[in-house]
Amino acid sequence: MPQIFGPGANSLSRFTIITLLLVAGLTLAILMAYQRSSYVTFVGVNRPQPVQFSHKHHVGDDGIDCRYCHTSVETGDNAGMPSTQTCMNCHQYIWANSPYLAPVRDSWATGKPIIWTKVHDTAQFAYFNHSVHVAKGVGCTTCHGQVNEMNGMFKTETMSMEYCITCHFNPAQFVRPKSEVFNVNYAPPANQAALGAQLVADYKIESLVSCSTCHR
Repeated sequence: MPQIFGPGANSLSRFTIITLLLVAGLTLAILMAYQRSSYVTFVGVNRPQPVQFSHKHHVGDDGIDCRYCHTSVETGDNAGMPSTQTCMNCHQYIWANSPYLAPVRDSWATGKPIIWTKVHDTAQFAYFNHSVHVAKGVGCTTCHGQVNEMNGMFKTETMSMEYCITCHFNPAQFVRPKSEVFNVNYAPPANQAALGAQLVADYKIESLVSCSTCHR
């Protein structure tokens, strides 16, 4: 019976298997890089808004507290967006005729709310509660970055499960005193490990890493 496979068949088989493994590995690497890219995560991408609102001006220059605009951040799962009334508390007197604020004046006149473009969005099938995190000493800038330096709002973190679980595994490295939660200029001290461990004990923070913590 004649030989079906020639002497080079083994080499060809090895080459084929190795090539397939390399292609599979490269494909996986490309997909992982794509999922972490700003095209998907929007990290560092300035999202256009109906009003050119500057956190740098309002928070950094004027010193407006986060809670003035985001009124439900301490009590609800959602931080809340400012109503037109909140904007007009100042802007019926300051920059009252600025063309940049025309959408605000239109909203005020018609009663129709401004539709803001959401920047920080919770992933599908995930539950997040702002009030719980605030009550446990998680600062605004921990997740949202130095908003006091942002002319336009953009994400500084992916808000992915990988990002969230890093804190949930070891909350001591991120928590701060409750009095500093809304301090945008807060910097972790040199003894963060010891301070964090103490705050975790004082605030009764649990390392919640079960699926049902966020996926309900």
